[in-house]
Amino acid sequence: MDAAGHEPDPRSLEAVMHAARALVLADLAARDVAEAGIVSLLEDAVSKRRWWLQQWPDGAAFVPGLLAQDVQDALMETHGRWPLCPHCEEPHALAVEPELGEDPHWVCEARGEAVAAVGSLGTA
Repeated sequence: MDAAGHEPDPRSLEAVMHAARALVLADLAARDVAEAGIVSLLEDAVSKRRWWLQQWPDGAAFVPGLLAQDVQDALMETHGRWPLCPHCEEPHALAVEPELGEDPHWVCEARGEAVAAVGSLGTA
């Protein structure tokens, strides 16, 4: 239920999930890692976050950042660091900031600057 005591609209929740999935998929594609196995990691993360969003519909604005972090964590376990910072000579992964908040960005923690919004790595 939302703050007003209403059941969340499943269609709007699904639209949130599809939009967040599209942003993360765009970042995977921008870094040439959108192969089937990695997209499967994204799909697993979407399934888990769908449940989370059903429990907390007011957190819809946080889903893109959380989904990006979920995929980043899954890739770290299976493929290594992603996405790598395009600005630093020493390879390191970008971080998602805010960790739980609206308008998530990929950030170079070494430089303390935003590189791109989640979904916009192709323009970074």
